[in-house]
Amino acid sequence: MGKYNVTIGLEMHCEVSETKSKVFSSSKNEYTDIPNANISPYDMGFPGVLPVLNKEAVRMSLMMSMILNCRQPEYMYFERKNYYYPDMPKNYQITQNPPEDCVGMEGYIDIIREDGSTFRVGIDNIHLEEDAASMNHLYDTSVIDYNRAGVPLLELVTKPDLHSADDAVAFLEYIRAIYQYCGISEADSKKGQIRCDVNVSISDGETLGTKVEVKNVNSFSGVRETINYEIKRQSELKDAGRYDEVVQETRRWDEESGTTIRMRSKVDAEDYKYFVEPNIPRYKISKEWLEEIRASIPELPYERKEKYMQEYGLSDYDAGILVKDINIAKYFEKTISLGVDAKTAANWITGNILGYTYKYEIQIQELYLTPERLTVILDSMRDGKISSKQAKELFYMVLERLEEPADIMKKEGMQQISDDGAIIAIVSEVLNENLSQIEEYKAGKTNMFDYFVGQVMKKTRGQANPVKVKEILTEELAKR
Repeated sequence: MGKYNVTIGLEMHCEVSETKSKVFSSSKNEYTDIPNANISPYDMGFPGVLPVLNKEAVRMSLMMSMILNCRQPEYMYFERKNYYYPDMPKNYQITQNPPEDCVGMEGYIDIIREDGSTFRVGIDNIHLEEDAASMNHLYDTSVIDYNRAGVPLLELVTKPDLHSADDAVAFLEYIRAIYQYCGISEADSKKGQIRCDVNVSISDGETLGTKVEVKNVNSFSGVRETINYEIKRQSELKDAGRYDEVVQETRRWDEESGTTIRMRSKVDAEDYKYFVEPNIPRYKISKEWLEEIRASIPELPYERKEKYMQEYGLSDYDAGILVKDINIAKYFEKTISLGVDAKTAANWITGNILGYTYKYEIQIQELYLTPERLTVILDSMRDGKISSKQAKELFYMVLERLEEPADIMKKEGMQQISDDGAIIAIVSEVLNENLSQIEEYKAGKTNMFDYFVGQVMKKTRGQANPVKVKEILTEELAKR
């Protein structure tokens, strides 16, 4: 498999979820589980309806174009892309048609891998269009929800600059983070706000191989599996001499079988019969507006990562994990604003908290354990009220019981014993019960010290301050 050159291109679709209305109609642009709740005559393609362009969607699109180092157009206009699917009521989609001018052309972005190395991905174009409705195929019927019809959608098309599944996913994760940081989109794959078409080809020379497109992969793990499967599938066909079976076609990723399945031969652009949208007049984009948009670009993920490393002394790895999702970054920043040490907060978030969210497949903003509740636990541990072991136990109790940390500490009697007199009494009791072990310790068997510590912690049910236990134990053993 490794003897072939792998070339990957991506088409990333992301809904612009942060506008109040859809891109060409006044319908609400918000996620809902109620089918066909956010629709209008325009969304349903009724005769005589006319589109009205959403200026905020254009502003966000141009901002993304700038971040991707693209060329912005002098004039903005749209085209009709004609096709006849049940998810497109008008039987055409208003979009932009590269290589004609769209919101962004010929850009690039540099991506940092986890090992610190970087690679550049060329951006062919990014364009603004309206999304189609969503279809669900049941056992013996299909149902359509038109809430998504007309939602502003940004399609980002890369150049064929990627050569591994890991790099492809790193690129997608960073682009998703940019959408979130700029307030363009929640970019939540569970809500169907991100989808990706994956183009994969392999060759044994300088020339690009035959491109296979896999449509609508809706998770980053799915993108990784799709790419690896296609590399394996195409390599095995070529290894067997079946070159004619690697054809330009459209396939889909099937999660249940872990395979891609042929859908149809590849459709070319001329089949869509593009022509300029007559109901949206072409208009000039002023330099003043572009400068205003550029000035409004917020702090981006890699900039925030650098700040975490410089200001808080975090490692490259921890900072990278924290900035990958805006909600994780917000959780971290809220926690340290409440007085928690940055490194302590980072360790708990990247370890315990994210481990919990990954295990139960929930978002960090959905956790009952808010930054305020986490702070109660960490402050109690810092002040010696509970041990680090008790802090972890309390962490899980809060998540399981959905109760306040202070209430659980009170109910469970989780106060750490730090009083010298109380610890001296327990240490003396342990030593008096283990005279032969004291002799072994005095004879040079120093690992008996840990045994004594364990006995003290056992008697106090883990509530004794371990630092004080070791200090007092050392003093008491010296007296014997």
